[in-house]
Amino acid sequence: MSLVGKSEIDIEIKAPAAEFHEVISGRPHHISNVSPAHIQSCEIHEGEWGKPGSVIFWNYTHDGVPETAKEIIEAIDNEKNSTTFKVIEGHLLEKYKNFHIVVQATPKGEGSLVHWTFTYEKLHENIPQPQGIVQLALGMTKDIDAHLTEQKA
Repeated sequence: MSLVGKSEIDIEIKAPAAEFHEVISGRPHHISNVSPAHIQSCEIHEGEWGKPGSVIFWNYTHDGVPETAKEIIEAIDNEKNSTTFKVIEGHLLEKYKNFHIVVQATPKGEGSLVHWTFTYEKLHENIPQPQGIVQLALGMTKDIDAHLTEQKA
């Protein structure tokens, strides 16, 4: 059994891809305002919001448990509405040797398709796939979409 894994999820939203991407890449500290059940806070520890190389610290709820993560923004591609994060500290690294997250929003019809990719390496083969994190991304995406589309109404 391989210790390296990948989980993906696609979520259709009504908000424009560029607006969703702007929240994820440039204003993640606002997510706690629109998705407080999932994200309690997001703070910058190094760098600037929306800049690759910046380090951000999250307080979030995963599988009903309060947890934390420190991530570095590895890449932001504004043309492809894509942001890449690497977890460098926190609860996920208790189970995974490494954990990367890529969020990409693609225009689709009048809305967008948000694609989350989680790549990881488990510390040992008894570690499950990160389904709770996938569900967290799903809930957070829906909350951001609701917030962005409410602003238009």
